Parts: sequence; structure tokens; C-alpha cells
Amino acid sequence: MGVVPVHVLHVIDSVDRAGGAEQALAVTASRLVRRGVTLDVAYLLDMDGFQPELVDAGASLFGVHAKSRAATVSGLRRVIRDRTPDLVHSTLFEADVAGRAAAVTCRVPVVSSLVNSAYGPEQFASPTLRWWKLRAAQALDAATARGVCRFHALTDHVADVMARRLAVRRSRIDVVPRGRDPELLGAARKQRDAVRAALGIGADTPVVLAAARQEYQKGLDILVDAFGSVRTSIPEAVLLLAGPPGTQTERLRAAAEKVGGEASVRFLGERRDVAELMGAADVFALSSRWEGLGSVVIEAMGCGTPVVATDLPPVREIVGSTECAVLVPPGHTAALATALTGALSDRAEAEARAAAAAARFLDTFTVDRVVDRMVEFYARARSGSRT
Repeated sequence: MGVVPVHVLHVIDSVDRAGGAEQALAVTASRLVRRGVTLDVAYLLDMDGFQPELVDAGASLFGVHAKSRAATVSGLRRVIRDRTPDLVHSTLFEADVAGRAAAVTCRVPVVSSLVNSAYGPEQFASPTLRWWKLRAAQALDAATARGVCRFHALTDHVADVMARRLAVRRSRIDVVPRGRDPELLGAARKQRDAVRAALGIGADTPVVLAAARQEYQKGLDILVDAFGSVRTSIPEAVLLLAGPPGTQTERLRAAAEKVGGEASVRFLGERRDVAELMGAADVFALSSRWEGLGSVVIEAMGCGTPVVATDLPPVREIVGSTECAVLVPPGHTAALATALTGALSDRAEAEARAAAAAARFLDTFTVDRVVDRMVEFYARARSGSRT
């Protein structure tokens, strides 16, 4: 694809290493720059993360760390006036609200990424969210969305759902998934023995891996409960939980004690080697109650690791068919336990699904394919198309 010069200011809540949107930005940055995109990144939370990788990729970074939303908008307006981008691209709620407001008042076209199917029954069921705060957030999101020229959604499901919930025309939303580097993921499987040795896990020990924040959305409580049944059939099995602590951590640790404690469920914390952990696992598990995409499933596919996941519409879009993964109803502990036990027991069938998933990954989800589509998205937005 030819070089298309365009200057984009990407506004995002943070560049923290734990977030899928942040990881996606870090993965695509260098390739966007090579395709002619002048990339600026403004991040709102003052925390360490992907700053070194983004700078090495050729992006210019701007920390806009304010104590109020109004001050954040003011800070972003200063960055926009100084950098004069062709487009502002916002990702995640606070960045969406502030980034849209700043761009509109500076008369710069703004695009926004829709990364989750927000404001639905799953979110209202969360014990950590107040319904009225969620409704207020939806109203603010919808109000600021009126200034957006085009939206980018990770899946058709997210595009369809959020078009209704934000009251925007579906024709204004382009679908581009996230991509991953096939060479890095392909190499991860080759480090299986070394990674297991570093973790003190035997070469033949059955291992299930989950990589997620310890939050209600991710359904890790369901996974830990299901793993108790897995251990009944396969007593030597080990569950690895990679991801930062969250509102569910205390509950998860209590549940893990009932399953056998550290000997059976290991909390690895936030990791930078998730791909290598996937390569060392026999099964990758996604137990989420809802997802906008489920990027970790894409990574597992690229690593060639068998996948067991909850049957969510975005996950179905990723895997394409049950030839690539085992899908179970969300929130169904028994079904998840049965699927995990089967994947660990029938290795030949699991590896056949993994091979089919790896082929689908190469056809659809490589980072170069995704970046080409994002450059086309920017060109369309810059042309002023709202249809």
C-alpha cells in the first residue's frame, strides 16, 4: 500500500501495559509511521507503560494529566493548537469525552474507537457499577459522539450494538479488528520448555492459562470455580492467571484456596511475556461475561494454542467457527469445566483446532493487514465522509 501522509493525534486514557487498547496502539505505531502517518499520542493518566516503545516507533508523546475533565479538555486543546493534526483519534471513555470536546472546539475532525459493547445488561449487573452513573456516562458519550465524523469498531457486533446505544448511524462505523505480529507469536511456542522451567512447571503438566484484569467483566471467578471440576478429572492440572489485581482479586484468591491454593491456581500478576505464557500453555481460556473483541484470543490463535472461550458475539467473529475453538455459554461453570477437561484430555483434537485457528489468524489478524485498513479508515475520515 502506498504512503498516505496524514497527521493523527491519538488521545487515549493511558499507555498502561495491561490494557488491550494500549497494547494495540503500541503494536501498530511503528507500522502506521512507516505508512506515512505522523503520530502524536496524548495520554491522560500519569502512569508508566508503553512510552519507550511508542517513542522508538516514531510517535511524539504528550502527557495531559489534569485534575478535572474541564482541565483535561483545555490541555488537549493546547496540544491540538500546537501540533495542528489532520485528525484527532480518541480511544476509551475519558479520552473520548475530552478528546471529542477539544477537537470540535478546535475545528479538527475527530474519530473514535468503539472497543466494547458498553451500557448493556452485563454492565448493569456488575456489582461495582451504579446504574445511574452508567446511564449518565451513556448520555455524555452519546452527546459528544455527535461531533465524531467516523467511528472505528473492533467487531460488527460492537458496531451494531453501539450504533443503537449512542444513537449514531451504523453507516458511520467502520469495522477494523486488532492485529498482532505473526513472527513474535509464532516464536512463542518454541520457548515452551524454557518458560515452563522458569515457572517451575514440568514439561508434561497440563496447563490452562488466562490473561485478564481481575475484574467482574473477565469472569475469572467462573473460571476458578470451573477449574475445581477440572482438577477432579485431572488432579495434576495447573491454572495460571496472568493480569493485574482488581476489584475481584480478594474473591478470586478465596476461591482458589478451595481449589487447592497455589499448587493448582497461580497468580502471576501483570506480565510482559503473555505471548510466551500462551506458547507454554496447553489451553488458553477466556471466561469473560462480555467483550468488545477479545484480543487475547487473537494472540492465542497466533501462538497456536488451543482456545476455550465464552460464546460471545465478538469472540464468534474472531474464531469464525467451532473448528477453531471450543465455545461455551457465558457464566456456565459446568460447561466451561467440561470444555477445559476435554481440551486437556484429547490433545489431538485440541491441536487440530489450534492449527485451524492459526491459519485464520494469518488470513485476517496480522498487524500489517490491520494497519493497512486503519490507514484507509483515516483517509476516509479525512475526506469528510460521514456515510
